[in-house]
Amino acid sequence: MASRASRSGSGSEATPEEILRALAEPSRLAVAGALSRGPATASAIAQETGLRPDPVRRHLSRLAKVGLVEVGSDRRTYRLLPQTLRRAAEEAGPARDPGLALGAVDDEERTVLRQYFRAGRLAEIPVRRSKRLIVLQRLALEFEVGVRYPERQVNRILEAFHPDFAALRRYLVDDGFLSRERGEYWRTGGRVDV
Repeated sequence: MASRASRSGSGSEATPEEILRALAEPSRLAVAGALSRGPATASAIAQETGLRPDPVRRHLSRLAKVGLVEVGSDRRTYRLLPQTLRRAAEEAGPARDPGLALGAVDDEERTVLRQYFRAGRLAEIPVRRSKRLIVLQRLALEFEVGVRYPERQVNRILEAFHPDFAALRRYLVDDGFLSRERGEYWRTGGRVDV
């Protein structure tokens, strides 16, 4: 069983749906959770989770089949492969346009961003201030907090979104997302993505 897990766990390209189905069973999820704390043997996982060893081995085999777990060279110690979860999340998640952070805070923001951004570029600068603030909020995320940017760099960053980078720069300053002094700009407003 361990050699099968090793073979199928390495390089397995399960779909995000297959990975999710593998984790959907509560006991199997508990096994993966135990491995998230570090490599362990089937008997150590059984002891930690309160499950019997045979079901734990079956769960490990199933998790290895979808590439979430691999068995070590000792053929006893298993470890979780978090990169498989990251890959599945990236594949299953919403498409990310270049330069735009993932997700929207609420439905209004999602609607405005979809309305004004096309293929990662700003189709037009919103006239209505409420919509423009949502767009500016998103553009402000392109600037690191605590970093000072020369005007030329600010222009390059904004030009990647819209040819009228001067208007965007002015709106960002006027609406308090960026501050300016002696040709340098820095982030002073908006959300901070963590």
